[in-house]
Amino acid sequence: MSPNSTGNGALVPFSGDTNDSLSVYTLHHGLSRPISRVAISWSRGNSLRVSLFAEPSGSPDAGDGAKVVEVKLGGGDPEIDDADWRRIAYGSVAPFALLQSRRSSISALSKSPSSYHSDWWEHVLQYSKDITSLFTEPKLALNPIIEDPNEIVQNKEEPTCLKAAWELMEIFYVDKQSQAWQPERLVDWLADYDCLFTSTQETIHGKLVDFQNDLVNIQVIEDDPRYWEVMSSALSVGWLDIVVKMLRLHGSYKLDQLSYRELENGLVEAVAVLISKMPRLRHKSAVGNLGDCFKSKPDFIKAWEKWRSQITKLDCSPFWIQCDNKQTREGLRNLLQVLLGNTESLCTASCHWIELYVSHFLYIRPFTTGIENMYTLAQKCIQLKPPTGTHRLTGLMIGILAENTEVVLAEISREFGPWMVAHAVELLTAGSEQAEILLHDERYNLGGISMMELHRLAYAQVLSSHALTWQIAPIYLTSCMKQGMGLLENLLYRQSVQHNNLLLKNIEICRLYGLDHISSNIMKVAGVYHWKHGHKGAGVYWLQQSQDTNCLNRIAQQLFDSVGKSISDESFKQWEGVIELLGSESKPAGGLEFLHKYRDFKKSLQMVYSGKSADAARQAAGSLVLLMKNPSTPQRFWLTLLYDSLKLLNWKDSPLLSVSETHLLLNKLQELSLARQRPQFTEPSLPHQALSSIRLALATNLGRAILDE
Repeated sequence: MSPNSTGNGALVPFSGDTNDSLSVYTLHHGLSRPISRVAISWSRGNSLRVSLFAEPSGSPDAGDGAKVVEVKLGGGDPEIDDADWRRIAYGSVAPFALLQSRRSSISALSKSPSSYHSDWWEHVLQYSKDITSLFTEPKLALNPIIEDPNEIVQNKEEPTCLKAAWELMEIFYVDKQSQAWQPERLVDWLADYDCLFTSTQETIHGKLVDFQNDLVNIQVIEDDPRYWEVMSSALSVGWLDIVVKMLRLHGSYKLDQLSYRELENGLVEAVAVLISKMPRLRHKSAVGNLGDCFKSKPDFIKAWEKWRSQITKLDCSPFWIQCDNKQTREGLRNLLQVLLGNTESLCTASCHWIELYVSHFLYIRPFTTGIENMYTLAQKCIQLKPPTGTHRLTGLMIGILAENTEVVLAEISREFGPWMVAHAVELLTAGSEQAEILLHDERYNLGGISMMELHRLAYAQVLSSHALTWQIAPIYLTSCMKQGMGLLENLLYRQSVQHNNLLLKNIEICRLYGLDHISSNIMKVAGVYHWKHGHKGAGVYWLQQSQDTNCLNRIAQQLFDSVGKSISDESFKQWEGVIELLGSESKPAGGLEFLHKYRDFKKSLQMVYSGKSADAARQAAGSLVLLMKNPSTPQRFWLTLLYDSLKLLNWKDSPLLSVSETHLLLNKLQELSLARQRPQFTEPSLPHQALSSIRLALATNLGRAILDE
């Protein structure tokens, strides 16, 4: 890692001549002064945060003396930005979870491994199709009203290497129904993704695009050597519709020339018809594509032999001698040589080994079956067309053809990152018992987990490190039987409790996976956090949800100091909102249950003091008795309650308390006298004559109650 500034300095000595595979990351920090100190720390995701400190300067106008730069350490796809990666990450959760559910259901119902493997590939194929749909955003197809005759290559959606790699694995590992015409699927794959190889080498697609751009400036198209060269190249990889369309651009089709170029036009049309009728061993052809499709191999062989005989017959026709246009004659005969499978013509027409590889399936080995024959052919094509550059898809294709699962895993991990590995494992094991054993067997050197679990854990770690994706990490962690649940607990504990939405999301994840003990602990942490930061109501609520009686009782003691005063004290009003949240449930509220009832009693008492009716006084007296009976009422509040109730005890109309209720209050007063002898007793802040006033009022009420009864 070398920081570039106005003066290029290096943190560590590095030589570009080394043979080691070192990654160099350039830092553009913009500091003008030399760097004196560097601090490196991990950032979110697969990133480093590099802090650079310039040498101190005595001048006040020297500018910034420090800079923080974030460096992404690979793992990302340059073709896909972060927003699209998140879209793919979220979109792939549902197909992945559904496949795991089906795996569990089938495994539970299956009595033998063979029944499990027989139709499993169908579920994986559906999973693969769902994943493939995520790679490109749906766009409306803009079909022009008037077709441009000079448009050879249609402008389609921009393909990505990620989609190309996924579809390549689907062809070879998953789609068992299309194994009979696997080479033809490879032809279609190259037609969609040949443009991707343009970044490292020349391609047929690139030649077509360049020729199309220059087509408007060409006067006589059949006299241009590139016209025939590009057509033979497109024909070599089976792009029949493009070749026929280009042939129809030939000058002999013009009405003003058809009369004296009839023979030439007949040869061009004969070749175009042969190309459009080329037999293809495939289930069906895409809409608009040329060629006669045959599902069964016997029908295909019969049609192939007949078609080849027609090409040979045309190639030996005497009409070639009568054709005056040399470029047309040689160009058309070269196209026939491609159709006849001339190795030299195919090698000349193709640009890189994968194109030559596909051309062999079309014209030389149309009956190829079996991956072994395909790998041998790939080696031969690589020798004939050595690659001029290393492309991301090349190593993957060689690994697939060599049936080397470990190489395939290494390639997709290196080129496409953890997401690809975690999801592509399902494709690799769809029809290969050997791959399933390799990826699912527990390994001692991995801590007793399998390679599959290792890759899922790695991907879950990437998700967990980002604030926008941590919510979907539990899907992958719970699919890892050995270490997934432990890491899931750590992930849930790490989430912040400050924001309510995030906290609710965290609790919902705990509920989905039956992690009640973690949910309780998280709510406890949230309650303590909110209480300490002044959010009293939220703190009490979450502590109640966690049923943490100890914390609630401690909070009750703090509240007792604030509310345990006379009714005339104004400080009680600021706590009424908190007390409203407490509810009347005794078990989750602990000592706070008293505060709720205390609040109700004070409200009734305030109505009495404000001159309300006798019904309000009787209601307040009943609340007083209930409070004094309740064991959760702290002893320190007894005297305050009785002092606040003096008006009730001295009610003029009639005694509000019965004899038994008055005896209860007198007994409480006696207990309080004994408790005052204890050192830990807290004396309420009441007037000096409060105790004598209470005793007199109780004695008076008792006498009146006895007379009434």
